[in-house]
Parts: sequence; C-alpha cells; structure tokens
Amino acid sequence: MTSETMTVAASGTWKIGGLELTRIGYGTMRLAGPNAWGPPYDRAEALAVLRTAVEAGITHIDTSDYYGPHLVNELVREALHPYPEHLHIATKVGARRTPDRGWPAALSRRELVQAVHDNLRRLDVPALDLVNLRMTRSRAAADIVDPFTVLAELREQGLIRHLGVSNVSAEQVRAAQRIAPVTAVQNHYNLVSRYDDALVDWCAGQGIAYVPFYPLGGIRSLQADALDRVAADLGVTARQTALAWLLHRSPAILLIPGTSSVAHLRENIAAAAVHLPDRALRHLDDLTAPRRRTSM
Repeated sequence: MTSETMTVAASGTWKIGGLELTRIGYGTMRLAGPNAWGPPYDRAEALAVLRTAVEAGITHIDTSDYYGPHLVNELVREALHPYPEHLHIATKVGARRTPDRGWPAALSRRELVQAVHDNLRRLDVPALDLVNLRMTRSRAAADIVDPFTVLAELREQGLIRHLGVSNVSAEQVRAAQRIAPVTAVQNHYNLVSRYDDALVDWCAGQGIAYVPFYPLGGIRSLQADALDRVAADLGVTARQTALAWLLHRSPAILLIPGTSSVAHLRENIAAAAVHLPDRALRHLDDLTAPRRRTSM
C-alpha cells in the first residue's frame, strides 16, 4: 500500500446503498479546456490524472457529459474502462452547453432521458452509480418535482442506482425525498461560504452525503491572507488547509476537488492527512463570512 492509498483510506468512507465512496474523491470538470469547454490542454496528463486518482485509492469520481461537452466522459472511459469493481462514478444532468459556452437548464423529460442515455453510452456502463439533478436559478420546491420524477422513473428502470441533487435549497431536497431516496446533495459550500451550515448537519443526520463544490471559491483577499498564515503555521498549503477543514466539518462531507495536474491531485489527496489543532480551527472559524443558515 502506497502512502497515497493510506492517506485516502485514512480520510474514511461514506456508504450510499452498496457503494462505498472515499471521502476524498476527484472531480473531472477541469480536465476540459477553459470554462469546461473543449479538449484538455494536455491530453496525456489528463489521462494520467484519472489513472493516478484510481491508483491512489480514490473510489469516487464525479463527472458529467456536459463537460467538454462529451469529451471528459470519453477521457474517463479511455483512461479507466473496464472500470475497477470498487470505482464508482457520479454524474450530473439538468444542463446543456451552447456554442457560446453557456450552461442553460435542460430539465424537460426529453432532455433528461437523453442526458442519462448519453452518460451511459459515453461512459460505457449498463447503469449509472449516482446521478445528480442539477437545478439552475430556481430554489422553489415545486420546480424540482417534475425533473426529479423523471430520474426516479429511470432509476426504477434500472438505468440509475442512486439519485442526488445539486445547486438546491433545503426545501427542494425535502421535495425530492418525497419522490425517491436522495443519497447526495452537491452545493457550493466552503470555509467562508457557509450558507448551507444547517443543511450539512441535516444531511449527516439523514445519512445523505454532502458534496461541496468550489472549495476555495469566494475567498476575499484578507481572508486569503489569514488562510495563508494558518497554512504556513501548519506547514501545508492554503488549499490543503481548506480541504482539511471541510473533512473536519462533517463526516458526511465528500470532497471532489478538480485538477488537470497529477502534482495538484497528489497535493489534494495529502489534505486528508492534515491535522487541524484547536487553535487553527478557531482562526479558520474567524474567516467565516456572515452565515445565512438554511432552515430545515
């Protein structure tokens, strides 16, 4: 066992049904070009990143057919197929790409069914382990009912094993749960953007994985300076410190930091071994932006 596999294992796991996901995962969005559009800058490095992630013991890869579009899932298949039995791939539907590199909603029945079949075909799997429904601007509970019902029907058909939701309100999570089991929530959350604090805790109590994206997004310059000082005291990078804080925040949090570099992937994995003493945690909590707690 390498030091990397030991580190990934030390981060713990989270079970979704019969799937055991490492809490340190890998997000594929950065394998595409800028704004998740076009081919990777270095195709060989992109394939190496995917293979290194699996060799390091990661069992949780997050992707989508609209990254590229299509190109990233094709890279995943080229690098990793036939997939190891322990590897589980999560994908997202609910958006599409336009020639101007936009991300409009794609929530109609036809679009969702097509997206699921596109992911199945390009990943070359008989069923998708986890499909997250990505909502867009609406946070109203009623707006998630129809699209989530479509995915629930595809789950009943055996095309999807587990369902999650992304970019959602607490009310939308509850509305989805009334239709089919929700096993994961994927929202923007990090050290300074903690609007989902109550939702994170609620998910842990419900046995639902909480998967934050943009682990460093929204950090202002003064906060970044303070984070750098904490990281320097610990002898690690600011990114590792922010990722370690998320792992410490809740046992239900699973990380999917993205990168197109093997070196940065290894840096992210090493965050699982970072110990945050009480003094560091106090300093990090002082960075937190004013919280808007989600009612549950």
